[in-house]
Amino acid sequence: MSVRNLDYLFKPKSIALVGASTRASSVGAVLARNLLRGGFKGPVMPVNPKHHVIESVLTYPDIASLPETTDLAVISTPANVVPQIVQELGARGTRAAVVITAGFGESRDRTGRELQERMLEVARPHLLRIVGPNCLGVIVPGLGINASFAHIHPAPGNIAFVTQSGAIATAVLGWAHARGIGFSHVVSLGDMADVDFGDMLDYLASDISARAILLYVEAVVHARKFMSAARAAARSKPVIVVKAGRHAAGARAAATHTGALTGSDEVYDAAFRRAGMLRVLGLRELFDAVEIVAHVPAPGGDRLAILSNGGGMGVLATDALIDEGGRLAELSSETLAGLDRLLPPTWSRANPVDIIGDASPSRYRDALEGICADPEVDAVLVVNCPTAVASSVEAAKAVCEVADRLHGPTILASWTGARDVAEANRLFAEHRIAAYETPEEAIRAFMYLVTYRRNQELLTQTPPSVPEVFSPRTELAREAISAALAEQREWLNQQEVEAVLSAYGIPMVQSRIAGDPADAARAAAEIGGPVALKIRSGQITHKSDVGGVALDLVGADEVQRRAQAMLERVGAARPDARLEGFSVQPMVRRSDAFELIVGAVVDPHFGPVIVFGHGGTGVELVDDTAQGLPPLNMHLAKELISRTRIAKLLGGYREMPAADVDAIALTLIKLSQLMIDFGEIVEVDINPLLAGEKGVLALDARIRVGPAAGSSIDRLALRPYPKELEEEVRLGDGRVLLLRPVLPEDEPAFHAGFATLTPEEIRQRFHAPLKTLDHVMAARFTQLDYDREMALILTDKGIPGTTPVYAVVRLMADPDNEQAEYAIIVHGDMTGMGLGVFLMRRIIDYARSRGIKEIWGDVLRDNLTMLRLSSVLGFTRDDMGEAGVVRVRLRL
Repeated sequence: MSVRNLDYLFKPKSIALVGASTRASSVGAVLARNLLRGGFKGPVMPVNPKHHVIESVLTYPDIASLPETTDLAVISTPANVVPQIVQELGARGTRAAVVITAGFGESRDRTGRELQERMLEVARPHLLRIVGPNCLGVIVPGLGINASFAHIHPAPGNIAFVTQSGAIATAVLGWAHARGIGFSHVVSLGDMADVDFGDMLDYLASDISARAILLYVEAVVHARKFMSAARAAARSKPVIVVKAGRHAAGARAAATHTGALTGSDEVYDAAFRRAGMLRVLGLRELFDAVEIVAHVPAPGGDRLAILSNGGGMGVLATDALIDEGGRLAELSSETLAGLDRLLPPTWSRANPVDIIGDASPSRYRDALEGICADPEVDAVLVVNCPTAVASSVEAAKAVCEVADRLHGPTILASWTGARDVAEANRLFAEHRIAAYETPEEAIRAFMYLVTYRRNQELLTQTPPSVPEVFSPRTELAREAISAALAEQREWLNQQEVEAVLSAYGIPMVQSRIAGDPADAARAAAEIGGPVALKIRSGQITHKSDVGGVALDLVGADEVQRRAQAMLERVGAARPDARLEGFSVQPMVRRSDAFELIVGAVVDPHFGPVIVFGHGGTGVELVDDTAQGLPPLNMHLAKELISRTRIAKLLGGYREMPAADVDAIALTLIKLSQLMIDFGEIVEVDINPLLAGEKGVLALDARIRVGPAAGSSIDRLALRPYPKELEEEVRLGDGRVLLLRPVLPEDEPAFHAGFATLTPEEIRQRFHAPLKTLDHVMAARFTQLDYDREMALILTDKGIPGTTPVYAVVRLMADPDNEQAEYAIIVHGDMTGMGLGVFLMRRIIDYARSRGIKEIWGDVLRDNLTMLRLSSVLGFTRDDMGEAGVVRVRLRL
């Protein structure tokens, strides 16, 4: 449902409390006290047949007795009567409820599940939204709403906190209260029977009272909705998340607590990163992160300079930086020479810049100015240790003076020791410089900024075009997969694996199949040279573990002898396995290539996940892998590679040449597409994938399949490029163009196309006299969430990003998929060909296919061409009351 009727939850005009009580310390009594004493300006109506008055307020015996329909109901009654109460509320017109009561889905028993299903069933016809059940409640301090049984009424603020756990909510409220931190919203979601994280992210993204969004997550439901909402919210404000259950024991505890299964922590990490959110490990870090992310501009990179009046503090800060994965800036020779002229002879002559314990304010000023002028520095951490010969406060004033005057690297501060620290920190706060008690805390905050910037770049960075046109032969792959499914086999055989990888352009060493040792000897003789011999069995996935692999075999006799021994060895180790013979491959030895693993698994929450890392037989021991969600492009694939330790080695070292990283990234893209195209594939393991300067080659691979449950697209957390919308368009002059959805790679073509627009065309399309199309705006036009947006472009055939864009029609749906705004532009030299009508009909057809009920657009009153086009297509007109603007609407 998304944001529908959530205003009734968070901006109600009246509230009913069903289950209000006078019994001391009961949930009903605490709820009544919090609601009635919270400062809410509207009526609060307690409901309980056993009481006439609660908290000096007239109490009603039942829903029917309420004098008016309430916007919001808070329910704290036995679970078995909740569905009936929800039904009565919905029939009266209430559109939101907070169900405090437990005993529903989290109990995992049949009765609880049936009660929850019944509650949702009776709410659905009335579009009544439900927070909970089994939750602490909802608090909106700015409106005086405390519909919770929390022990603290938080102060108003501009941070929204959304949590699954009520206990975590109360802990955070207590911690924040002691530090004077206020909230715009505090929402305990409980079992998330209806309102979930996706709904809250959509709602809070557009709520101006929430400057930042904090999440405590145990498990995500409706992964695609969550990802769409998270990406949209993260574009507009910081979204910072703590994920519980990072380790196996913790994950089991979280599942027991919430009644929901949690997925792999690495997959959650990949999802948060892809959505542009910042993940932190604990509750204190949650607030530390939001403070720096919301107040301090993100540095341009991760290169940090450290300036200190104590060498030890500089070393501690450096250690913390390396531990956190940061990078010390390499100061240029010009910077070092300049500092040498300004600083005493005993200074460190390197980063960290130790300006010695007797550093005066002017020495701080001179050194900081010199460091800030270095283009290789993205941020500076200034550290001060108190001494008897120099004033810490005066040093702080010098730092503030430089920060006010220069607009270069991000500046952070850490003034240590008790004396004068409070005054120094007051100065830093006044000049908007983030200050921390210890250098380690400052380093952690700096890395929050670095990580947040990187994750934001994933939302907007323009990927390079793929290095080759990639057109998989899906029919060949389907034949192989269908054959295995028809025989009810879980694992594809060697020939089928090779067929699937070949269909997707992933090169693999070719095998010859042998039924017995004699056949294996003949195959080896035909191959010539050294060979690899591998057992074939649908029940054995790790052949090396049972002695099912022999390498560097030379000659038919040795192959036959080793094959016979392998049969006996594997048969003894796995008597349950059916041995189907052998595969014989030419032995591939590349001393100048790296062994990698490339694979895919299906997560129960987020669907297919792509895995990349250091491969070989010891892959589990090396433990150097990273995960990402499909679909991938070149930028995302390379970012995935960069998150492994082996990524540094791929650049080459000593006599080892650099690997072809483009070929590796393209392999990841091809594997991503394979998982998008075939819902039957549940696991792929390519290990090792040899990667060298001349490309990649798979030496071994396994593919596991199973019957698909629905469309292959449905299981993806991110809706992939909708290739089915591609269409050739023949123009009247004989040219054949391609109509297709926009891709992130198209951004350069958008810039080029914008440059050709006349000022009048720009005014009519953007309603403003724009002179340039900046990267952020162009990224929003080209990097779409296909689950909520669509842009069809008319272009030439060819690699995206290299072909011109002649026309664009866009559709942007609301989170409820009820209404969508359209926009269209056709370049002047393409007008008069009927393209406007053609494009509008295509986008209208698309809107209908997505279930959208209405499309609309704002048109300048003097844009007669667009107004005529909308009339031809059946749009109606509304006067918006704005000078020169008409809104046109089409009901579908």
